[in-house]
Amino acid sequence: MSAVSQIVQVGGSVLLLASFLLAQIGTLHQKSRVYLAMNSAGSAVLALDALAEHQIGFLLLEGVWSAASVVGLLRECARGADPAATAPHPNPSARHTPAKGPIS
Repeated sequence: MSAVSQIVQVGGSVLLLASFLLAQIGTLHQKSRVYLAMNSAGSAVLALDALAEHQIGFLLLEGVWSAASVVGLLRECARGADPAATAPHPNPSARHTPAKGPIS
């Protein structure tokens, strides 16, 4: 394996792991365009490297991961605005204060 291949693999892995970490700590939502773009790019880079290195199992994994991320990204882009750019509040009811007074 060449040094260039290793650099490419590290770059793709960093994109995937960074998006995963940001989602886990609540910075990115898993349906945000940023998250999906990072996943698409990282897995596409790894899929292309796997293709070049004739690693069929790794190509299958990363190719499907990339395709699924691209489909999700296209779906979110078709929806227009990106309301899922950040992770939802852990307690959704805490964002809204109930109305006071009688319900009519």
